[in-house]
Amino acid sequence: MNEDDDLGALCAGAGRALAEAERPVLERHGLSMWQYVVLSALAPGAAPSQLVLAQQIRYDKTRLIALLDALEAAGLVAREPDPADRRARVVRLTPEGARRHAAVRAAIREVEDSKLAGLPPETRRQLRSALAHLANAD
Repeated sequence: MNEDDDLGALCAGAGRALAEAERPVLERHGLSMWQYVVLSALAPGAAPSQLVLAQQIRYDKTRLIALLDALEAAGLVAREPDPADRRARVVRLTPEGARRHAAVRAAIREVEDSKLAGLPPETRRQLRSALAHLANAD
C-alpha cells in the first residue's frame, strides 16, 4: 500500500492488522472482539436500553441478544428492567466486567503502542483524532 491508496483500503488493511494483533489478547481474556466492543461501550456508564447499545456500536439488535446473553452468563454485564419502561432493559457492566475491560484495554494499548512505535506522539494523537472523526462522521 502507498499514500495514494483509497482511504477505505488503508483503513481496512490497518483494521485487519490490528484485529490480528489484538486477537491473542482477547483470547487470553476469554472475549471476542464484539464482546470487547460491548464492554468498551458500557465502560463510561450504563446503556439506557439494548436498542440504544446496538445503535451505539452499530450492531444488529437481534444479534446483540446472544452477545449480551454470553456476557451476562460470564458475569460481565447485567440487564435490568428500565424503571421508566418495563419492556426495555438497562445494560451495565458488573464490577467483574469493569475489571476485565480495564485489563483487556491495557493489554490492547500495549499492542497499539507496539504497532505505532515508529510514529511520534503528536502523529499518534492526530491519527486517533482522525480515525475518531471518520468513525463518527455521518
